Amino acid sequence: MTKLFGTDGVRGQANQYPMTAENALRIGAAVGRYFGQSRSGVHRVVIGKDTRLSGYMFESALTAGLTSTGMNVLLLGPVPTPAVGLLTRSMRADLGVMISASHNPATDNGIKFFGPDGFKLSDQVEAEIEALVANGVDLNPADQIGRAKRIDDGRFRYVERVKSSFPRQMRLDGLKVVVDCANGAAYRVAPETLWELGAEVVEVGVKPNGHNINQNCGSTHPEMAAAAVVSHGADLGICLDGDADRVILIDETGKVGDGDQFMALMGARWAAEGRLANNALVATVMSNLGLEHFLQGHGVNLERTSVGDRYVVERMREGGFNLGGEQSGHIVMTDHATTGDGLMAGLQFLAELVRSGKKASELLNNFDPVPQLLMNVRFSAGQVPLDDVHVQAAIAQAEADLAGKGRLLIRKSGTEPLVRVMAEHEDAALMARAVNSVVDAVTQAVQI
Repeated sequence: MTKLFGTDGVRGQANQYPMTAENALRIGAAVGRYFGQSRSGVHRVVIGKDTRLSGYMFESALTAGLTSTGMNVLLLGPVPTPAVGLLTRSMRADLGVMISASHNPATDNGIKFFGPDGFKLSDQVEAEIEALVANGVDLNPADQIGRAKRIDDGRFRYVERVKSSFPRQMRLDGLKVVVDCANGAAYRVAPETLWELGAEVVEVGVKPNGHNINQNCGSTHPEMAAAAVVSHGADLGICLDGDADRVILIDETGKVGDGDQFMALMGARWAAEGRLANNALVATVMSNLGLEHFLQGHGVNLERTSVGDRYVVERMREGGFNLGGEQSGHIVMTDHATTGDGLMAGLQFLAELVRSGKKASELLNNFDPVPQLLMNVRFSAGQVPLDDVHVQAAIAQAEADLAGKGRLLIRKSGTEPLVRVMAEHEDAALMARAVNSVVDAVTQAVQI
């Protein structure tokens, strides 16, 4: 059987393995059995979802599997992924489940899990659950089946929690903010939160229909929001992805700033205020060398991890750090949340905008990025292009060409059948030749 868990839970195209209703039922039963054994008494799980049409199908299938092993299910409806982490802990649940494929197209879906502490599961726990899915579990007797109940105030609880992370004495009066919710999970909570804090809100991507999540909008397609910022004369644009655990910010000129620029701003600011735990922040291998150089100039260390926000969080917890994230916009602030929270990160930036009196263009231009190029090559099931001898030779040559003033990163995506080829170097032409040579080798390998 193909490995079930990827970089961030289980993910794939709806109605194709592993994202079938039948498999979701098996997964629900397996995690129900796993977490139902953790303690005695009543067992509870909260389930949230984004706005994909297939979310109804997987919500029902997971509920059936979980209740069959005695878990009581609390259905939150459409809420951001960080809301599930928050409510899992605050509602004293054994498990949290988010049904979402994040920034992927509407035809995909996924299942993410949170433990009772509100944090995502470790690789070891996922492996144990995967074994239970493969082997099957014993179901409860008929008189010990769990119940399911809809929770109507989940999003309101989340809004209050997010607002509590914003300085109590501060308001957003006089600021105009474009918020692009990607037709996803935050289509109600994000505009509500900003409005309640006093901002004039211009809403984009707030009309989900089950098919348009992330479609030409959101953090992966910020062009619409950037145009709205300029046309409305807004002070800032906040672009969330489908499940609102990542954010891309847009300054008043329509220029896009990524997660690295946000981390540079907050890392330097928190360090100056003595708020940055252990004087370091955590980012992945994808973050730009320019960020690393900027932080070094401010006496701040950068810890790097594998790609995936849960690996960032794991390192933060191990090392006692309180700020981390990814270039793609996952921003983790463990003083406030257990996972990446795009809306919360946007509010932290707005607080700095108010505090400093500067424009967004000044706050999102902390360093000049080292030129970076990323290209993807798609492969088919069963193929292992990185094992090809010609691919390995091309990688070795590219690494030698870039050595000294740059770096090369080759990896398989954890969420899609892609080989990602990324390089950084001051010489853009040399970098492009190195990347293209590897991409050509991988392309030839997958066509054999």
